[in-house]
Amino acid sequence: MTYRIEVDKEICISSGRCVAEYPERFRFDDEEVAEGVPGAPALPDDAALRLARACPSSALLVFDADTGEEIDIFAS
Repeated sequence: MTYRIEVDKEICISSGRCVAEYPERFRFDDEEVAEGVPGAPALPDDAALRLARACPSSALLVFDADTGEEIDIFAS
C-alpha cells in the first residue's frame, strides 16, 4: 500500500516536527503553518505512519494513495 499525507492546517500547531524531519517534503507557509511541498517525493509507508503518529496535534492525515481512504494511524 502507498500512503499520501496531508496537513490539516486547521489543527496544525506549527511544532515543526515534520518540517525538521523531512524538509524536502514539508515546509511552513506564510502564516507559519506546515504544508506539503508540491511534487515532493513520497515517504516510505513506515516513515509516513511514524511521522503522523508523532505529530503533537495529530494534524498529519494519512490516506491510501490508491483508494483515497483515510488510514487510522493508530490501528495500522
